[in-house]
Amino acid sequence: MSNPTRTPFYGEHLALKADMVEFGGWQMPIMYPDGIVQEHLNTRLGAGLFDVSHMGRFIIRGKDGLAFLQHVLTNNAAALDIYRVGAQYTLIPTETGGAVDDAYLYRFRQDQFLLVVNAANRKKDWQHFRQFMNDFHGLELLDHTAEMAMLSLQGPNSREILHNIISHGQLPEPRRNAVSTVSISGTEVLLACTGYTGEPIGFELFMERAHGPGIWRRLLNEGATPVGLGARDTLRLEAGLPLYGHELGVDTDGGEIPILSCPTAKPAVSFSPLKGDFVGKQALKNQFKDLERIINHDCQNLAHLPRIIRPIALIERGVARPGSMVLKEGNPVGVITSGTMAPMWLMEGDGAESTMTDNHGLRAVALGYVDSHVQMDNPLHVEIRGKRIAATVVPFHLRSDMPPYARPILHSHMV
Repeated sequence: MSNPTRTPFYGEHLALKADMVEFGGWQMPIMYPDGIVQEHLNTRLGAGLFDVSHMGRFIIRGKDGLAFLQHVLTNNAAALDIYRVGAQYTLIPTETGGAVDDAYLYRFRQDQFLLVVNAANRKKDWQHFRQFMNDFHGLELLDHTAEMAMLSLQGPNSREILHNIISHGQLPEPRRNAVSTVSISGTEVLLACTGYTGEPIGFELFMERAHGPGIWRRLLNEGATPVGLGARDTLRLEAGLPLYGHELGVDTDGGEIPILSCPTAKPAVSFSPLKGDFVGKQALKNQFKDLERIINHDCQNLAHLPRIIRPIALIERGVARPGSMVLKEGNPVGVITSGTMAPMWLMEGDGAESTMTDNHGLRAVALGYVDSHVQMDNPLHVEIRGKRIAATVVPFHLRSDMPPYARPILHSHMV
């Protein structure tokens, strides 16, 4: 794109000497002078600050707003409650059970919803929604991407940093997907306990565009460190989170990836009676039955989920990249969808008693789209530059269930 759009924080990025790239039609920071590795580590130990204003932001309101969302999204939008759980991961399904996009739905007010979609898919998603609007007459669908700014503050120090700058209102309850509305420097800020890093403590912030840079600077002054798209990707991959175009969408052969091939999508698919009929419902029910069979190790004749996304660790030295072939007993069983060398703080101790040291390393982590019969701990190989590197399917690369820190789980070769 010859003229990428700039977020409200473009001048802030330049002042911090960020390396800027075009991404999804936007000019965005890929990294700052400290580099991707240090930004990743800063987030895991302290608090990383991300400009995510490139994401699309749609407002849905009107008497048919809820019914519309129940029809065009996979999750149960009626479950959102601004006092307890005001946000949820969701997907925009095709009739055949694939993903037009994945998204996050927020309810900060009783009378409207905010849907955040991927930057590169914003126009596609908008056109997809418009084909259903004639069936919902009491509906307003508004694109507020240009009017709103969006930041993400992630890491163990995030809550304390936000607490220090809030002048009115309360932080959300300390649980995933809680929301609240606060005032910072006289500006209304919508807060949600959400994020795309795997951190157990993290927030996303929404505000009017003009007030974004001032809040960015206040967060930096309180100790947050800026993080670009490069570390955002290594953080999400370490956490096993999907990226549209890699783990969702279409595969390397051009075929549609079933939504429930990505296990992290399972909580985002609801068959609640409150939803009624919705786009892709029957296809998703068929996928759900196959997923239950996979969980119970019954992996024969899975017509609806022939392959599934699995975390893969390299046991030998190497870096798996998207497109690398995955083999079992010498036979192709899948392909790497995402792979990198992920930075990590070394830990001392076990479980909840473990603590971070001052030392760090790198380890090869990946996600792969592999045949559903491939089980945990099966010996595999990943083909990298003509060589077959030993690998295995693992349950996860990161644990986030013992705040305040996300803890790396080592399966792979480390450098």
